[in-house]
Amino acid sequence: MNAPTVIFYILAACILAFGLLAVTVRKIFRAAVFLLFSLIGVAGLYFLLDYEFIGAVQIIVYVGGIVVLLIFSIFLTHGSGGQMKKPRPRRVVFGALAGTLGASLTMSFINNQQFSANDKPAVAATAGEIGGQMLSVTEHGYILPFEVVSFLLLASMIGCIVIAVKIKLPAQQMLTADTDDVPTR
Repeated sequence: MNAPTVIFYILAACILAFGLLAVTVRKIFRAAVFLLFSLIGVAGLYFLLDYEFIGAVQIIVYVGGIVVLLIFSIFLTHGSGGQMKKPRPRRVVFGALAGTLGASLTMSFINNQQFSANDKPAVAATAGEIGGQMLSVTEHGYILPFEVVSFLLLASMIGCIVIAVKIKLPAQQMLTADTDDVPTR
């Protein structure tokens, strides 16, 4: 066994272990941290396959953006040490069946695929070319989806803040002010 094969198996084991922990642990903050480690392992697989740009995007968008946003919303809306409710046995069985079905379909697709050693892409684009194409306003540019994703992340952050902030309505303030002024015996 050569070094890349050993690294692949270590990364695959970490991704599976942390992914399993992310869906089975009952503390919500720990689940988010396990998801973070699982996504870092996926980025490691991209780097192992010499797809540096996709690995960097994986770290920037998913690890740096989505998971941090998830942790941010956990701290704002829930207690970070709070436990999630124990799932019903019926849902656990359904989830296990769905996971087994998904894994068996994936394995059947992999087994039916004919892989060869020279399945490299014909033209490998550099990170500079990909970045130039993403920020281009020409016909094949991707500036609009790039900006839409940035607005989506901004809207998600604003939504987390709105959910977390509890504002007293004027009627509630008047009710609490009236009851505070009443003398008690």
